[in-house]
Amino acid sequence: MKRKISLLLTTAMCLSLAACSGSTDTPTTEAPATTAAVSTEAASAPEEAEAETPAPEGGSMTPGTYTASTPGMNGQVTVEVTVTEDKLESVTVTDQQETVGIGAPLCDKDGKVLLAGGEAPTTLIPAEIVEAQSLKVDTVSGATITSYAVINGVKDCLTQAGANLDDWQKEPAPAVLAEDATADVIVIGGGGAGLAAAISAEQNGAGSVIVLEKSGMVGGDTLVSGGVYNNPYEEMQSKLEMTDALKAVIDAALSEEPVNDEHKALQDEVRRQWEAYQAEGKTGLFDSPEWFALQTWINGDKVGDMDLVKTLTLNAMDGFEWIKSIGMEYTDVMGQAAGALWQRTHSSVMNMGTGMISTYVKNIEASDKITIMLNVSGKELIQDEDGKVVGVLAEDKFGNQCTLNADKGVVLATGGFAANGKMVQEYNTSGKWDDLSKVMTTNRFSSSQGDGITMAVAAGASLTDMEQIQLLYLGNVKDGSMTKYPSRCLTGTNQVIFINKEGKRFVQEDGRRDQICLAVLQQPDSMYYILESGDGDYVDLDKALSGDGFDFKYLEENDFIVVGDTLEELAGKLDMDPATLQATVDTFNEDVKAGKDEEFGRALFYCELQNGPWVATARTACIHHTMGGVTIDTEGHVLNEDGEIIPGLVAAGEVTGGIHGGNRLGGNAIVDTVVFGKIAGETIAK
Repeated sequence: MKRKISLLLTTAMCLSLAACSGSTDTPTTEAPATTAAVSTEAASAPEEAEAETPAPEGGSMTPGTYTASTPGMNGQVTVEVTVTEDKLESVTVTDQQETVGIGAPLCDKDGKVLLAGGEAPTTLIPAEIVEAQSLKVDTVSGATITSYAVINGVKDCLTQAGANLDDWQKEPAPAVLAEDATADVIVIGGGGAGLAAAISAEQNGAGSVIVLEKSGMVGGDTLVSGGVYNNPYEEMQSKLEMTDALKAVIDAALSEEPVNDEHKALQDEVRRQWEAYQAEGKTGLFDSPEWFALQTWINGDKVGDMDLVKTLTLNAMDGFEWIKSIGMEYTDVMGQAAGALWQRTHSSVMNMGTGMISTYVKNIEASDKITIMLNVSGKELIQDEDGKVVGVLAEDKFGNQCTLNADKGVVLATGGFAANGKMVQEYNTSGKWDDLSKVMTTNRFSSSQGDGITMAVAAGASLTDMEQIQLLYLGNVKDGSMTKYPSRCLTGTNQVIFINKEGKRFVQEDGRRDQICLAVLQQPDSMYYILESGDGDYVDLDKALSGDGFDFKYLEENDFIVVGDTLEELAGKLDMDPATLQATVDTFNEDVKAGKDEEFGRALFYCELQNGPWVATARTACIHHTMGGVTIDTEGHVLNEDGEIIPGLVAAGEVTGGIHGGNRLGGNAIVDTVVFGKIAGETIAK
């Protein structure tokens, strides 16, 4: 039996809802993960769950089926509850719009619910309430709002049935605690880098792998990322135009005075490639792994470790082929992610990061060597007398602890610290940003607390670039999350313009993320609108979906976008001067015709903005990525203050420093999780 296990004893699976799409159709499911006490053995006797559950004592209810709707994270969560006089027969969530993989179940592209990485509150909590005959069930870590929406809906239904809610407060059975366990590899963190490392470690000979994830479901910030991946890909880029503006970008990079021998060597190689491209008379977009490296390093303010930068970019194609080989699917359109600076961005077929995480989860489900422990954090790295990392002290959310021994070593993949306000303030010393204490974050609070960095330092690790903090200009103005935006906001940089509340452009839309964010913070109310028209790669608003799967009706009704059939109508809805907005658009259209942006230096053009419908999406700059972290070498080994390898410890993903320098290119974070996650698995398996 496969060892897909969580820390807490849970209930039988309730799968009556196609929660991946928010519909009421019944989904198909992959083989469910065993939800039992953590050990290296599977749970026992499923028939035991069939035993009659005693009803609570107390007054009778009016038998029947009741419904209630309560607010969740993204909208109303509707539950249907059936009761007898003294028993709660069933609870089903019949409608919801919660985030897939967090509030709602993670699905693959065919709509199959995947349970190996944890179960969502919209299916887990209904089942637990029925089994316990109690409302006092535990919420799902990382999805508290959705959890309470379900519980409150059931409360409403019981009240409708005439129940005394005091009769439904039976204390749950104590959690079954984890036992100490041993595996070849322990991975701390179940986000993109951690899951990649776990699969890679198995592929490279690790006989057993345990993944610790402190939330109730795997995915981390990778799940809510744009899911885009950068790498040169001539087959697709040959169809794009190498404009004079883009040629000027290359010429400028090659004409810079080199700051060291590594810089000069990379320039010389790109120059050789660029001259060969021109000599062959090519017209498609020029690109190469070395040009990717040069852009990444230069636009990281030449702060990044050149060896790490080249490891990232020169292995990007290998990582791309690897993730595809295990099931990841991308569209056949090459774009430019926000802040990517070049058209080398692949977009996932599935929304945001759900494609990548579902791919990893399906592979883990098919493995009999990888165990996932949910609701479990790594608290301390265990070292032997020689300093080798040989295990992890793990802790569940109730404070119960166990020891996990690692025969080969530990992979640290806990993410960054963008959601830890105290750490952000402590390390915000670069001088780039003013006080960030009031700035929201795009990251999940449960994922980006910097706990892995703290553990590593306690084990003797050195840190690199901790002062390098990135903001992203795609956070929504309500809670900062990078959600609920039209798809062109992420990879359609060539088809949109940015305007402030006065209806004026204020920045180069295809520029660096930090430069755009600094400009956004200087605008009235520190916000702006992404403006798009019905031109370019246009999809009918009645059919279009946001980057995270919401239709435009939902976005408009919930004030995430503003739509006008004419530019004048849109200006009226935004309380802008129509003449000012029209003049802004007219000036931009002249830039498109000329192929040159005199005011802001934009290089990427695609179409004039002429026809409705017009869509404005309000956004703001939010803390997004922390480029600093533990120091690693090109094989992912964690280094101490003397530059020596800490035996038994490797790291991957945002917990590391030295790769992205002072400004991470958009789309490079996912490349980081794949390339260095794969390398970490290879290294630790040795």
